[in-house]
Amino acid sequence: MLRRRMQISVSTAVTLGFLLWGLNPAVQAGNPYEKFKGTTIVVNFPAHAHYDAAMTVIPEFTQQTGIKVEVDKLQYMRMHEKQLLEMSKPQGDYDLISYVCMWKTEYVNKGLLTPLAPFITNAKLADPNYDFDDLIPAYVGTTGLVGGKKGYQPGVSAALYGIPFGSETSILAYRKDIFDKYGLKAPETYDDMLQAARVIKEKESGMYGVTSRGASGHQVGHAWLLHLTPFGGEVFDDNWEPAFHKEPSLKAIGVLKEIVETGPPGIPSFGFSEMMNSFLQGQAAMWLDSTAIAGMVRNPKVSKIEGKVAYTLHPKGVVRSSETGGFGIAIPANSQNKEAAFLFMQWLTSKEQDKQIALAGGHPCRLSTLRDSELRKVYPEFAVFEEQLQYANPDWRPIIPEWPEVEVQNIGIGLSEAITGKKTPQEAMQQYVEPVRKIMERAGYYTWRK
Repeated sequence: MLRRRMQISVSTAVTLGFLLWGLNPAVQAGNPYEKFKGTTIVVNFPAHAHYDAAMTVIPEFTQQTGIKVEVDKLQYMRMHEKQLLEMSKPQGDYDLISYVCMWKTEYVNKGLLTPLAPFITNAKLADPNYDFDDLIPAYVGTTGLVGGKKGYQPGVSAALYGIPFGSETSILAYRKDIFDKYGLKAPETYDDMLQAARVIKEKESGMYGVTSRGASGHQVGHAWLLHLTPFGGEVFDDNWEPAFHKEPSLKAIGVLKEIVETGPPGIPSFGFSEMMNSFLQGQAAMWLDSTAIAGMVRNPKVSKIEGKVAYTLHPKGVVRSSETGGFGIAIPANSQNKEAAFLFMQWLTSKEQDKQIALAGGHPCRLSTLRDSELRKVYPEFAVFEEQLQYANPDWRPIIPEWPEVEVQNIGIGLSEAITGKKTPQEAMQQYVEPVRKIMERAGYYTWRK
């Protein structure tokens, strides 16, 4: 049983609730944690830098509340299968899960997640100082809301099922020392970035341009999506017809091909870890991907480039646009400790803990954290991150249950063929138009057409 593994607890765990709630007189009369003292909740977290930072504060939660927390940590690509297995049982082991945003609609569609409104409206559980409006809106929309426009965007029909925790947008990180050496400016556009990549590959021995994911399936799909919306592209049009074979997509593939040609050797086999290591070890001068890189750059255990990196906005194609992705946390519908799990979720994503986790190298999920003057002295890039969020695109990929099949088994294979030169971008994408359309037809996306 997971409850007997990886337990994080503090034996003398008693603190009055007002120490967490502040001095609000409405809650000083009681301790909202008292009835849950001694309860053990099991959470499923990914092996990920943000969650490593979060682990540092969990003992404090147990000390303050008496609620014990066991963590089942998995490589994030293995979590989906395990979570489906656990949440499909009458009673699963997990009381709280971390999930990648692209799984949210599938989980809700299958009735596997608990809506959060009953907890938020419960005065005995809901912290009046929590401040939902302070959560970064783009992250809430992408990660937490289900049922709005297209089924996964904000809207009047949307409901909250999760809280962003480890969410991210995309950013361009670059080696300022190398750029200064060759008189290069921070790239404003894709043309700027690709020109810098060519200069660096030609002139700087042992260093290449932009690192990237590139392994067939999800990884190369993610890389392509980073460039798709800046060039005005989309995976599907508003009628769910495939659009990934059209000119904006082909332009994005062309950019990705040039990144492969001027980037570190091996990109067609790179996942996230390989891409990250090539930047942190000094093999690539630029990183265009998740804001998660900032914490890793400062980690001396994995980075050789601390103090040499600057940050700027995701380059402009025909428009400015950037990723909205990453992780959120939610309560499984079959959890036996939903209220205790909500209290932990609420505490972990509070203003106080968001700041502490950011100081430990995690990703801010609150505006107040990004704007905190103390944190900006440590992480000046937070100013760039806040500006980038103006361009964060809630529809940079379709967050639908069919997406893994569309991406991994179809588009992601074609993209791999395109970046390795086995097929032209047009040939690689065109071959999957009809198979993807059949997936969407089978799923019912065309049922209501007249």
